[in-house]
Amino acid sequence: MPKETFHNLSANKKQKIFDAAVQEFSTQRFSEASINQIVKTAEIPRGSFYQYFHNKEDLFQYMFDQILKEKREIISQIKTLNPDTDVFEVCIQTVKATFAWSKLKPKYSQISLLMEIDQSEFITKIRTASAQSLKVLVERDKKRGIIRPEIDADLLVEMIYALILKEYFWSGLDEDRFLMKLNDMVAILKRGSAIES
Repeated sequence: MPKETFHNLSANKKQKIFDAAVQEFSTQRFSEASINQIVKTAEIPRGSFYQYFHNKEDLFQYMFDQILKEKREIISQIKTLNPDTDVFEVCIQTVKATFAWSKLKPKYSQISLLMEIDQSEFITKIRTASAQSLKVLVERDKKRGIIRPEIDADLLVEMIYALILKEYFWSGLDEDRFLMKLNDMVAILKRGSAIES
């Protein structure tokens, strides 16, 4: 996380550093991103970077948390999503909101896609933490009798995640195709994991 000196900066300077991080991490995987390029883009001395952050991980985590906060605000505005919605509908609604949001913020999408091909330990931990929220919903739905109790929650989450990601790569910005395929894939997973009545 940022050091106290970063929090004392003006909003304008913080934004410049954030924008520089977004620029670099949307064009380079985390493991290949350059602090030199970030400080150059942000127009700050390299020494100042280390007064604000311990390392590249700190900067990435700060940037990622800011993006996630913005994404949560967008997703929280989904009116059709209620607390009783099953994990499958949560996925569909979240992906729809994320897809619309990513059109407005294409660099954020690039960061996400680059995270998927980065095998560094740091990024792997972030991806694992992101999957946990879906696993919680799967376990909740198992307790509610929506998903069979013997279903492996980790495997189901991996399947949902992999299918969404694969289809996103293949569909590009063709939203209609993406959402149609997403609905079909999620319906198959839902039927395959449902408790038979």
